[in-house]
Amino acid sequence: MDGKVKIVTPRYQQIAVDIAGRIVDKHYEVGGKVYARSALASQYGVSSETARRAISVLSDMNIVDVTKGSGVVIKSYENAVKFIKQYNDIQTLNDLKLNILQKVESQIEENLALKEDVVKLVERIDRFKSSNPFVPFELMITKDTPYLNRTSSDVNFWHNTSATIIAIKRGDEMLMSPGPYATFCEDDMIYFIGDECSYERVQHFMYPKF
Repeated sequence: MDGKVKIVTPRYQQIAVDIAGRIVDKHYEVGGKVYARSALASQYGVSSETARRAISVLSDMNIVDVTKGSGVVIKSYENAVKFIKQYNDIQTLNDLKLNILQKVESQIEENLALKEDVVKLVERIDRFKSSNPFVPFELMITKDTPYLNRTSSDVNFWHNTSATIIAIKRGDEMLMSPGPYATFCEDDMIYFIGDECSYERVQHFMYPKF
């Protein structure tokens, strides 16, 4: 892996995690309402579309209920706790990977500490593979796809391919677990998992003329 690649979390996912954390901290109570989308956009300094995607993530996790005319209502404290735990587990895994890469590149003589990190990483990867046993595939997004600048949710990516996107490399950034609201941009490299026929299905779906 290129040492200059930075692993980042999409901004809308960061906002969703922050809101879920406020629910866990009892800043928001079950049955109470979250700020309107425009207020959230202003509070976090993002566009209304980014705020909408954050709310959509929480809705998909059954943490909030979005009803037209009623706004965004807190639905589940337990699901907020579960979401925060899953996010922290992923962040811990990413931190372990970066820690190992930095030690190897700088040739630090800390074999014992490195060994401990490797053991932890292997344990976590084994657990991750137990729920995601497929080898990741990769595909470059070019201007030839009819789905340029659309989200995987918009084009029903999973329903059409049975594949799950686990990361998107954009420039020098790697978006981990981008979710269904990340946009397909030109020169993106998408990483996905599925069965042995997934690559052909995804390639045919993204580039139907070829």
